[in-house]
Amino acid sequence: MTEYDLAIIGWGAAGFAAAIKGSELTSNQMKIALIGYGPLGGTCVNVGCVPSKFLIEASKNYREASHPSYAGIKASASIDFPEFMESLNNFVSTEREGKYTNVISNFENIDLYEGLAKFIDKNTVSVNGKEIKAFNFLISTGSSTFIPELRGLTNYYTSDNIWNIQKLPEKIAVLGSGEVALEMAYAFSNFGSEVHIFNRSNRILKGFDDDINSELIEALRSNGINFHLGVNFHEIKEENRKKTIVTSTETFTEFDAILVATGRISNVEGLNLKAAGISNDNGIIVDDTLKTTNPNIYAAGDCVRQPLKLETLAGKEGVIAVENMLGGGRTVNMNEIPWVVFTEPNVASVGYTEYELKKKNIEYAVRTVDLKNVVKANILKSVNGLAKIIADRDKKIIGVHVVGPNAAEFIIEGVYLIKNKLTYNDLIDSVHVFPTVGESIKISGQAFIRDISKMSCCMD
Repeated sequence: MTEYDLAIIGWGAAGFAAAIKGSELTSNQMKIALIGYGPLGGTCVNVGCVPSKFLIEASKNYREASHPSYAGIKASASIDFPEFMESLNNFVSTEREGKYTNVISNFENIDLYEGLAKFIDKNTVSVNGKEIKAFNFLISTGSSTFIPELRGLTNYYTSDNIWNIQKLPEKIAVLGSGEVALEMAYAFSNFGSEVHIFNRSNRILKGFDDDINSELIEALRSNGINFHLGVNFHEIKEENRKKTIVTSTETFTEFDAILVATGRISNVEGLNLKAAGISNDNGIIVDDTLKTTNPNIYAAGDCVRQPLKLETLAGKEGVIAVENMLGGGRTVNMNEIPWVVFTEPNVASVGYTEYELKKKNIEYAVRTVDLKNVVKANILKSVNGLAKIIADRDKKIIGVHVVGPNAAEFIIEGVYLIKNKLTYNDLIDSVHVFPTVGESIKISGQAFIRDISKMSCCMD
């Protein structure tokens, strides 16, 4: 048996962040076991954020080259899809090596164990028959795609294995309408695939306000994506390598591929949490400091029972968990965590939604600005979208939501506004850059004090 100060189960964003932070805080004196299964780096770098955004940006480049937005510009484009996918996977390998393999080699106090961990008791796990004991544990095993029970659902892709596809599908069905489903649908539509989104719910982006969803659906429909919402699946059939989706009301045929993106579930199966005294209910239950029901074991990232599953949140939680193991008492404020869908337009959000505030019976005021009122959006010829600010009775900003180009790049302003408890008057008093799409946040703030249709550019 080998003993450690800290054993981390899972070597994705949360696990790596925790291992590095623990090393930094103890001048590399903390003895750490980092246990993982599959490629180093976990979901984000291997099958999540990195490859998906590479795919999206390339697809935008292809679409713009094929369909220039500006008068007088004529162009055409072609794609060698296998060569492109090879370049994508090479990029992922390079990023994994640079950000994970090379980084972890700098820490001699961290031992790597490849394998699946299983708790034997409250302070011991077994990995490939080897027992590892630790004073503290961090569980950061991430999440995986939820696969619904659907008759005939075989030979499908998920966000884990779509990166092996070698032929661009002429027609693809996407099951689900969350952020992963929408991003992948958007990318393939840009490349010219006929894309159909199916979902049992009659809405997209669970928890978002109706105006956000409506704007995004309109934008994606204009991109060629077909939506089939509120449908009940019956079965999937396959003949001559073509798939048919049968719903309770209609049959859809001739699909070359099916992508399942129906949400994600926490990876906790096989850990034997009961032996460690850890409670689990659709994710590991933790307190505000990320401590589980076993006081010596913390959990962070997607394996935790929490509404958001984000790489950045996982990394933050990994750091906070280790700090709290060493005597800290830090917590995570979910209302300060930004959340983005990387379609075009982007959906970027931080803080409360109207839906949440109505459920909590919290008094609020809201102002919404259409992007047609933002000069840079008109320059970009991308006016499908809006910017919305929600304020409390004291004028403090408690929610910022944008549907617009490049919103992922400037939603951080919303984070600072909320984190620092600033009012819309503070926002208005801050000089913004013109012309930018980010200016839409200030204009939304100005809508609280005037009719913006009677306002000139750059007015304070």
